Parts: sequence; structure tokens; C-alpha cells
Amino acid sequence: MRNFEYYTPTQILFGKDTHLQAGSLLKKYGAKKVLIHYGGQSAVRSGLIDEITSNLKEEGLEYITLGGVIPNPLLSKVREGIELCQKEHVDFILAVGGGSVIDSSKAIGYGVANPNNDVWDFCLKKAVPTGCLPIGVILTIAASGSEMSSSSVITNEETKEKRGCAKTDYCRPKFAILNPRLTYTLPQYQTESGCVDILMHTMERYFTNGGNMELTDALAEGLLRTVMKNARILHTDPANDEARAEVMWAGSLSHNGLTGCGIASGDFMSHKLEHEMGGMFDVTHGAGLAALWPSWARYVYKDCLPRFVRFARNVMGVTTDGTDEEIALKGIEATVDFYHSIGMPASFHELGIAPTDAQINEMARRCLEASGSALGSAKKLSLDDMIAIYRAANH
Repeated sequence: MRNFEYYTPTQILFGKDTHLQAGSLLKKYGAKKVLIHYGGQSAVRSGLIDEITSNLKEEGLEYITLGGVIPNPLLSKVREGIELCQKEHVDFILAVGGGSVIDSSKAIGYGVANPNNDVWDFCLKKAVPTGCLPIGVILTIAASGSEMSSSSVITNEETKEKRGCAKTDYCRPKFAILNPRLTYTLPQYQTESGCVDILMHTMERYFTNGGNMELTDALAEGLLRTVMKNARILHTDPANDEARAEVMWAGSLSHNGLTGCGIASGDFMSHKLEHEMGGMFDVTHGAGLAALWPSWARYVYKDCLPRFVRFARNVMGVTTDGTDEEIALKGIEATVDFYHSIGMPASFHELGIAPTDAQINEMARRCLEASGSALGSAKKLSLDDMIAIYRAANH
């Protein structure tokens, strides 16, 4: 048994038409002037932004809007949001979108609340924020879990660096509205990439050395099986209400700390390695994780063999006999088959990128620099290890 702290202060409203309660929730949390932050024009064309602004007007709330957030949210948009919020005296941010919009909102919130610091310094760990504007979320993409986490990731388009923008409880959203029907307009590729991201948030906590709790393992395995089952359903039946609901709730639970309670430590090296891919090649995050994970798993499984065997048996349903190594490898291959079954890549070639040796070396160098040292729980990865994993995926 291990000591742990579990903190999830975000209020959740889940279900049909819950986004129409945004105004009353904003008032509950003391908002007076709100920045509505969103991504592309789909939120406008679908009528969602109009519904939200009408709801805020009914509650007597002032608001301004800022759209244009893209996948792998950019530092330049964050800076634009900070300047706008300061000029308009915004006191609350409402993120309407998925992980990219929420992460951009968190970074804007940090920048406004810490006017004497450059927001990028929080990503480079040169400074630590002492506050954040309060944030609410209307989720339109089930993927990142940022709606219940303290994490955020921003890309500096000038340096091609993708970095976590601090990790504090200041940026945890006050509330998150989860209406699965708002995800209907997503392209299939985004839905499938989101399912992989959800899986990986739990798998990064699952493949660890040094101690686990049986209940946490059971929760993690149940979540993984549920997401895989419903991802397959959505691949062929994207309008399935129940599957969208299951996946959306799993996304929040996968990254709010629940599946990490009582474990020795998370691994998260697949995420760190993929962040460098996203910074250099601007790939969709979940698809990048799918392309990288099999090579990471084949590289580290011997150092974390009991966990890979348990995963093969309890999650991937491997029932055949064999040595532990054989069972572990069958579990990895079954995961590759799952990725392919929902249209996701399992290598760089399938992802559509072909980094040169120089680019691989640069991604590995940046990953080590961002990590500060060799990191990982399944296996601690050195610079040479990172290069080997990238090269193995580059086929």
C-alpha cells in the first residue's frame, strides 16, 4: 500500500443540453466578464457559440470571444488572449472545445494572473505561476482529459518546442460541462485519435515499476476495455449515443488522477516523446501516440514484464499459453491490431512522417532537455534509448 493524494475539485455536469447551464454556473463561480475561447469555425457554424452567448446574455454576463485555436495550441494565440483579457478586464475564461482550447485557456489564465512573468517561462520551468484566472469548460472533444486535470501543453511555433505550461492546481477548471452530443460533428480521425489519447493517459500510469494497488488496476483495466470497445463501435457507428457518452466520461476519468492512485509513479515517456513529434511535425496528438507506442512498448517490456503480461491477459484478452515474454508481445501486437481496427497508425510511415536521422537526434535531445534527466517508470530512458525508440518507429 502506498500513500497518495487525490484532488479533483472540478464540478461536472454531464448529459444532453447541459451546455445551456453555462451562464448559471459562471455566475455561481463569480464571473462578471467572460472570455469565450474556442477553436475553428465549426463551433460557430454549428450554432454552439450563438447558443452560449445567448445563454450568457440571459444571465446578464458580459463576454468577449477569441477563436482560432488549432491542434497543438500556439504560444502566439496565448499571447493574443492574454493581451485581450488584460485590455477588456476579463475575470473568467470559458473554454469551448477540446484539449487544445482548454490548454490555451489555462496558459492565458496563467499569463493574466501573473503579469510580471512571461508565460513561456512557465513552460521552460524558469518561473512558477502563483495564480490563474478561473476557467470553465464546455467540452466538444473527448480526448485530453484537460477538463479535470492540472496539465496543459503549448507549442512555441518559432522554436518548434512543445512544452507543458506549468502543472498547478491553480489552473484546474471550476466546472466542466460534458454533453456527448456536442462531439457529433467531429471528423472520424479526431474521434479515433481522441480515443487513443484517453487510453494512453491510463496506460502511462499502468505500465510502471515499484508498486500498484489492486483496486486502481481494476479501475484502469475496466476503463481501457470500455474505451476500446466503444472506439470500435464509433468507428462504424459514429452517431451512437451510448458509445459517445462512455468515451467522453472515460476521457475525464483517465486524466483526473483516478487511475494513478497508489501507484509508484507514472511513466509518461510516450507522451514526452510524442510532444517532440508534435512540435516538429505538427501531428495529431493521439495519432502520434499510436504511431510511437508499439515501438516504446517493444523496447521497454522486458523491464516491466509483469505489467505487460497482466495487460495482455486482463485488457487485450490474450488467453494462449506461452512464456511471459511471449504473452507480453502478444498483448503489444493485439494493441497494434486495435489501433488498425479504428484507423490509427502504428508507425511513423503509417502516420505519414519520415524523420531524418538528424531530426530523430534533435527530437531525442529536446526530449531529454525537457525532461531534465533520464525519466520513465517502466524503464528509465537515456538519450540513446530515445533515439532507438524513434528509429524503431520510423519504418
